[in-house]
Amino acid sequence: MINIESLVSLMQADKNLIPWAEILPEQMKKIFLKNPHGDLPRWNKTIDTMIRQTPSSTDFNSDAVRIGNADDITQAQRDELISQLKEFMPWRKGPFELFGIHIDTEWRSDWKWNRIKDHIKSLAGKTVLDVGCSNGYHAWRMYGAGAKMVIGIDPTMIFVMQHQVMKKYTGDRPVYVLPLGIDDVPQKLKAFDTVFSMGVLYHRRDPLEHLKTLHDALKKGGELILETLVIEGGNEEVLMPKDRYAMMRNVHNIPSCDMLEQWLVQEKFKNIRFIDITATTIEEQHTTEWMEFQSLQDFLDPKDNTKTIEGYPAPVRAIVVAEK
Repeated sequence: MINIESLVSLMQADKNLIPWAEILPEQMKKIFLKNPHGDLPRWNKTIDTMIRQTPSSTDFNSDAVRIGNADDITQAQRDELISQLKEFMPWRKGPFELFGIHIDTEWRSDWKWNRIKDHIKSLAGKTVLDVGCSNGYHAWRMYGAGAKMVIGIDPTMIFVMQHQVMKKYTGDRPVYVLPLGIDDVPQKLKAFDTVFSMGVLYHRRDPLEHLKTLHDALKKGGELILETLVIEGGNEEVLMPKDRYAMMRNVHNIPSCDMLEQWLVQEKFKNIRFIDITATTIEEQHTTEWMEFQSLQDFLDPKDNTKTIEGYPAPVRAIVVAEK
């Protein structure tokens, strides 16, 4: 079970977050008691039985979020911890280093962070919402950049539990990953200085509604950092895959950059700027011993890597920054 007492206390101290603080315990109760994940008891037991060791140091600004050092634990403890960590596979976002154990994740999420970090407003002292945060890798990087509090939401329970593994060793730092979706955030909250939505927009049936929800979550003058798939084309170009895209389900809308900018304008964002447009490579997204399933190399046309296996343009991702 995730302990949200400290989070609720922090939210109650912020008048803009009080409406969410009032309903959050019931939201969590509904998930864990009324509709529990079948693997949750096993995952909780594994976390409970992991070694109790205070890390000698932490580093949330290194490419691999680092918690502890190799010489903090014995070799026997290390071997047992590796086995326990692998119970939470697949590890998709990272990398992490826990007591010297390098978790080589499917995504080099540090590459994305490095594309972002020098092009956004300072996060020092800011309250941040990270939508679709996976296991919280980027949330830790946001905290390392000075954020006062980071609330990540992701409905995939195994990612939430991966974050709980790291929380076991990081103390009561104000970084949280909740098993919620964007629809669980109260409407018109106007509470966050910065909102991140990375790898989410194309999974939403109504992209404009998603952008409106992000806009409503921000304070006036707040900043949105949006990362999404894009295609080449003019201001009316949107790819709507018939079934799967690069073997992904639920990919509904992939706009051109011009179209994406129009959507942002329509939802009343301003100062819109694209800070990066990069084709995803098999070096950035790949199979590892910590994520043994198929990855990008399996999703591209083997005869033409500029196309997906379905024949669509291969993944290109844009990062755009805008203000409320």
